[in-house]
Parts: sequence; C-alpha cells; structure tokens
Amino acid sequence: MQSGSSSLSTRSSLIDPDGGSLVDLVVVDTTERVLKTKEADNFPKVGLTQIDLEWVHVVSEGWASPLKGFMRENEYLQTLHFNCIKMNDGSFVNMSLPIVLAIDDETKERIGSSSNVSLLGPNGDLIGTLKCIEIYKHNKEERIARTWGTTAPGLPYADEAIISAGNWLIGGDLEVLNPIKYNDGLDHYRLSPKQLRQEFDRRQADAVFAFQLRNPVHNGHALLMNDTRRRLLEMGYKNPILLLHPLGGFVKADDVPLDVRMEQHSKVLEDGVLDPETTIVSIFPSPMHYAGPTEVQWHAKARINAGANFYIVGRDPAGMGHPTEKRDLYDPDHGKKVLSMAPGLEKLNILPFRVAAYDNVAQKMAFFDPSRAKDFLFISGTKMRAFARNNENPPDGFMCPGGWQVLVNYYQSLQAEEQTQQTVGASS
Repeated sequence: MQSGSSSLSTRSSLIDPDGGSLVDLVVVDTTERVLKTKEADNFPKVGLTQIDLEWVHVVSEGWASPLKGFMRENEYLQTLHFNCIKMNDGSFVNMSLPIVLAIDDETKERIGSSSNVSLLGPNGDLIGTLKCIEIYKHNKEERIARTWGTTAPGLPYADEAIISAGNWLIGGDLEVLNPIKYNDGLDHYRLSPKQLRQEFDRRQADAVFAFQLRNPVHNGHALLMNDTRRRLLEMGYKNPILLLHPLGGFVKADDVPLDVRMEQHSKVLEDGVLDPETTIVSIFPSPMHYAGPTEVQWHAKARINAGANFYIVGRDPAGMGHPTEKRDLYDPDHGKKVLSMAPGLEKLNILPFRVAAYDNVAQKMAFFDPSRAKDFLFISGTKMRAFARNNENPPDGFMCPGGWQVLVNYYQSLQAEEQTQQTVGASS
C-alpha cells in the first residue's frame, strides 16, 4: 500500500477500519496549509472532472482506507483482477472498484519527469496534490470488461468517465488542502467516516446497520430497515442504530437527484416511518457505477470504514437493466451471494433481506408470500416514477404522504420545464 500520508487511530468500538486505522488526507493545520499551497503552485497541474473530485472526497476522508491516494499500477491490477489488495503483513483488504485518475497525452507530456502534481478542481481551484506519482497505461476496454462483465455500449459511468477519458492513469499519495464542500445546502449531511464513528459512540450504539440506496424511501424499504432492527434486538443488541446512507456522487440521468431524495428522506423521518432517535441520515459521497456484484463489495467495504458492523443487502444491489437488451445485467441474487464470500469482508455481518411488495389484501407493504403471490403488487422504480409524473397516487401505504408529495412536486417541475423549453423552441 501507499505510504507517506497521515492516518488516524479513530475507531468506534464496533469494527476496525480496513488496515487498522482510518485514513485522513486533509491538511488541518493553517500554517502547514499555507506552505503546502505555495509548494503546489510550482507543480505541474492536473485538472479534475466532477467525478474525479468525488473520488478525491472519498479517498481523502478514508472511505477507501487503507488507500491513501489514486491507485498506482500495482494496486490497480490487484483491484481489477482480484477485487482485493494485499497488505504488507500478508493480509488482504477488499477493494473491488478501481479508484484511478485518468490524464491525456498532453497532460502526461506537461508533467514530464516531475514526481509531484497539483490537482485543480472543475472550476480551476487548487484542491490538493499527488506526490511520488506513477503514470501507466489506461486500458479502457479491459477496465470496463472486468468491472462490468460486459463492454456493451450504454454503461452510464463508463460513458461519462472512462470512454472519453485520457489514455494514461496517474497514481500517487494524495493530500487535500481543504475539506471537500459542494455548497449545495447538503454539506451538513456529508459526515466523514471519522464523524460517523464519533456519532455512533456518542449514541452508545452496540450495533450499526447500514442501508445503501440511490432511490426514494418507500414503505417497503422502511419495513426492511425496521425489521432488521427488530432482528438485532432479538439477537441481544440493546441499541442498534440505522445508518441510512444514500449515495451522493454521480448517478445516471434518470435517477432522482440528490437534493430531492434528501428532502424525501427527511419527510420519511418527519412522518415517523423511521425513528429519528435510532436513525442517522448521511450522504455517501461515492460515484455510482451500476456494476452489480463487483460494486456492492465497494459499498459494503466503505461502510466498514464508516463504523458499520452490519450491512443490509437485497435484490440486485447496484444493478441495472442491460444497456442493449431487455433483461437485468446481473443475476439479482448474485450480489448477496458474493458479499457472503468476498475476501476482506469477513468481519462485516451481511444481512440479506426478504423481498417486500405491496399486499393488496392488507393494503400495505409487506414481505412477499409466494403462497398467495396473486395478492402482491411489485411497484418498480420505473412504475413509481410514472405515477409521480402523471400525478397519480400509488396504492395507500406504499409511501408516506409527505415523501410522495416531494416526488410529485419534482416530476411536475420537470414537466413544466420541458413544456417551457418546447414553447421557446417552437417560437425561435
């Protein structure tokens, strides 16, 4: 693993971070920051995309501990081929997604023989530095094939961040001069692994169960989360805490935007569907790959570093429809099976959940009963979005009224915007 960057002994009593200590790569001392800023001015400059910046955020706060920067070739190859990285003591930590920084030929030429580079954000502001760098070939086809299991066109992350990216990857030790902020009104939700661990200890949690999502919370989700808490209490835990952890980085264009999701999640707590006293809502800053069983390992591993010792996994985690065929890209059961076997995740307790659907008899979300399958209605994300767009209400009990209204307002605003654009286009 990379060396030469700081780490913390921060840990909750529940589970150690990967590598034993939590990585923190943000410069906190003001005097040191001034000196490092002056130093960075003399380094060759590398521009970051928005997704690159999200990965800087992820690595700098320790979500990918023990990784201390963008991957060098050794780490990249282990991640790509083994889904894990070997530590100096011979142990393995899970690492299923390449965390890499692509550069083009011109940038590579400009860097020349320099050992260090400065990183500039999408707006040209100085973000930090990458030191003791290594530049190596970016084989995009191999990366896509091994990450997604296909090279079919239409993979959202590949289209956005890989296909048009540079032909080289640059790895090295990362230092970030200031905490990453987005100034979007949601930064208070972006708790770092260190802050989450401190909050779990403050609440005296004896179990933390994490739920990853990129969609609005309906009552089926709530049923699963509340049932998990019940199961943990039955197992003898006294104060299990739910980490409701929506993904906050890149998502595909038809996913509900983060600000709308966070407003909807707030309504779910306000309406009492989830208990605010036993729930922490925080944003996970990672970009989304939609890489199924490969990516779900990353989602689970990052929650270890945040202090969660239980992880809820359901049907087709991190999956998507095949981009060119009418079928799921991944077997819906493979995600939870892979998590139960993945090297480096042995210390995390995986909690597969039962399938929930709308029970037309009970008129509420309930666990699916195969013996009376005809009584159940499966409301997909696509169907849910269609309801909201057409201002139709879903069946009573599908989602709390306040949360549903947030979605209706969002889709109505989209339609109004589309109509305005059509009117402007027709008159021009």
